Amino acid sequence: MATIQHEQEVAEEDVGGPILIGRLEEFGISQADIKKLAENGFHTVESVSFTPKKNLLTIKGISDAKADKILLEASKLVPMGFTTATEFHLRRSEIISITTGSTELDKLLGGGGMETGAITEIFGEFRTGKTQICHTLAVTCQLPVTMGGGEGKCLYIDTEGTFRPERLLAVAERYGLNGEEVLENVAYARAYNTDHQTKLLIQASAMMSEQRFALLIVDSATSLYRTDFSGRGELSARQMHLARFLRVLMRLADEVRDSWFGIAVVLTNQVVAQVDGQAAMFNPDPKKPIGGNIMAHASTTRLSLRKGRGENRICKIYDSPCLPESEAVFAILADGIGDAKEA
Repeated sequence: MATIQHEQEVAEEDVGGPILIGRLEEFGISQADIKKLAENGFHTVESVSFTPKKNLLTIKGISDAKADKILLEASKLVPMGFTTATEFHLRRSEIISITTGSTELDKLLGGGGMETGAITEIFGEFRTGKTQICHTLAVTCQLPVTMGGGEGKCLYIDTEGTFRPERLLAVAERYGLNGEEVLENVAYARAYNTDHQTKLLIQASAMMSEQRFALLIVDSATSLYRTDFSGRGELSARQMHLARFLRVLMRLADEVRDSWFGIAVVLTNQVVAQVDGQAAMFNPDPKKPIGGNIMAHASTTRLSLRKGRGENRICKIYDSPCLPESEAVFAILADGIGDAKEA
């Protein structure tokens, strides 16, 4: 009885954030095993709970019996059973959103902007505003919750070399924020290949366990896959690698969903021309996002961007579990994303 009470007290203490992996030492897991877990990207108890047993067995020094023990003790700290829809609805009501800088775009996304605890995919041609939205979000995520922010830092993984700190300074000035502090609160990394891209996520996991991050951006999630894997012969290998990368992203979003204010994950994606006969003939804009079904199923909400008149751009809800299919017009301005002057 005393043990159960102790476990409940431990769980209550950790409501404010992810439970660090070191906590497992109190439950009989050795320091050496905890160190092995951390070296392999498991920095929180949640990350251990959410991973299959076979993944733990790939870690050198973790036997079948040890893996069972680790998962058993982790399950005592992280509830993973059934809950009522009422309780889940209550948790959903506490989720915050990060403003995009455009009130029309925020309305399209349910009223607040990019939802935390979820993966939002933004795809479109070049010059449709994908990277500009990312730059604006990297600043707005630092705003107080009352101003549409997430009160946290930003992790920015850049695969195309399009990150520009000057854009962040312009957006910071618009919101009256200190430019130097805004730049300090953005952790930036350039990814050079698909393996490096995945390794950066493991580093991100370690950083997220120590500090409050409100936003994780990958711009773009798929560009390196188009160059590292070529032809139909490598299609299966590409999709498997992409699936593993997206699974880690989903795990990161889940780890902090019920802690602090959660983290919003934003991916940008490229498009490819659709050349399959009749489908292209009757489609006025025959382009589709790359990544196939694996990318489609991993993303919670998918946004399609296209060019409008002048600096205006049009965003359409392409797929969402709760948002209706609709469109909104926004503009790319000198100080970030904003409302269009004319539709």
